Amino acid sequence: MRSVPVRAWAYIGCVALCAALCAGPALTSAGTPWGAVALLAVLYAGCEQITRCRFLGQRAPRGMVAFFPVLLAGAFLLPPAAAALVAVPGAVFARVERSPATPRRIWRGAQLAVACAAAATVHVALGGRELLAAGTPPTPDFPAALAPATAAALAFALVVAALDGGILATAERVPLRTAWRGLFPRSLTPVVVHGFAGLMMAVLWRSPYGPPAALLVLLPMYLSCWVFAQYHRERAAHQATIRALVQAVDIKDEYTRGHSERVGEASVLIARELGMADERVEVLRFAGILHDVGKLGVPTRLLRKDGPLTPEERRIIELHPEYGHEMVRGISFLGEARAAILHHHERLDGSGYPYGLAGRQIPEFARVVAVADAFDAMTSTRSYSRGRPVADALTELKRCAGRQFDPQMVRALVRALDRHGWRPAVTADSPEGEGGRHRRNVPPPRGPRSPVAGDRAR
Repeated sequence: MRSVPVRAWAYIGCVALCAALCAGPALTSAGTPWGAVALLAVLYAGCEQITRCRFLGQRAPRGMVAFFPVLLAGAFLLPPAAAALVAVPGAVFARVERSPATPRRIWRGAQLAVACAAAATVHVALGGRELLAAGTPPTPDFPAALAPATAAALAFALVVAALDGGILATAERVPLRTAWRGLFPRSLTPVVVHGFAGLMMAVLWRSPYGPPAALLVLLPMYLSCWVFAQYHRERAAHQATIRALVQAVDIKDEYTRGHSERVGEASVLIARELGMADERVEVLRFAGILHDVGKLGVPTRLLRKDGPLTPEERRIIELHPEYGHEMVRGISFLGEARAAILHHHERLDGSGYPYGLAGRQIPEFARVVAVADAFDAMTSTRSYSRGRPVADALTELKRCAGRQFDPQMVRALVRALDRHGWRPAVTADSPEGEGGRHRRNVPPPRGPRSPVAGDRAR
């Protein structure tokens, strides 16, 4: 949207016109509660501006346009035209991360004004305002008041998703058949949760304690949003760290490009079959992706050497688990993954490396990654060997189960592949039609291929 297409300007103009038509009656009506409109508008604008706070700064949640309790409280408390005005000041003066800023501010203000008007219209049509002040003295009628409030929140989410799909199709040139895909389901849960917070604000607003009591709802909601934003920011940082490490390995070892991601995928398949908790599955995925990060400490000439390795060269390459463990030892979020990086070349019979652990001495994550690593190595076509069929690779894993691999992990992989299948890969730009040979004509390894001895690059 850096260069806004004409059709996007036209779309933004249509939505802005619709917003003006929604809000227009409030400007001419003598019954518009301007005090409530102004207070709610200032509150929402404050939520928008808090990211510029000197003390919170970068720690504040970005895009408080997703902080909707104030807007939905306005939809529950105000007539539709007045509710449309609540979002405008905050959206117009909001912080914009990407240029051009002006059409983005106009677009967001118009979108939220239309959504607020739609939510308020639904709430009024279903008798929500009366249910919030039923009886004498006025008291909210629960649980009856929940139904119109929920319907209003759904209308709000639907309008926001529909308009977002339109701007994607016009400004970002996303195909129409995919522009709206998934927008409504993704926005539904947070909007409904914020809708209940907005309903609480509206109830307290109409209580004897008045608007000051309603403001107390904002603090826990804002803190929850802040914590949620911090979690996602931390998660994004983790992902970026891992991507950078994996990319460095792929650049250095061109023979196995993409291998790390596939080992992570296969490790997740095994973990799901074993019934691991989601948190451990995620950490195991990190272990699979980073299992070869220690190759960054191995001389590149050995990783790219044409022909067989000497015993001394193989011993150098076999140091990569220890190098990898040293590299990630200080990354706390990896947890159990660090042990998997160190021990994924151990064997159940104790003949593996680097420490010759045997049986249950080998950490569980390492036993999972060992199976996933060997499976992808056998099924991937590389510059120096042609990949085996999946069935043949599984047969080899079963043959080595109990000596090299944990039989439980092998059985879990077999079950997972029966259910989900697997697509073998061709790495290092090797054409399948030429038997997996690289254009440098590297000869295949001599002798029988085993999951360890036949694949020097793992």
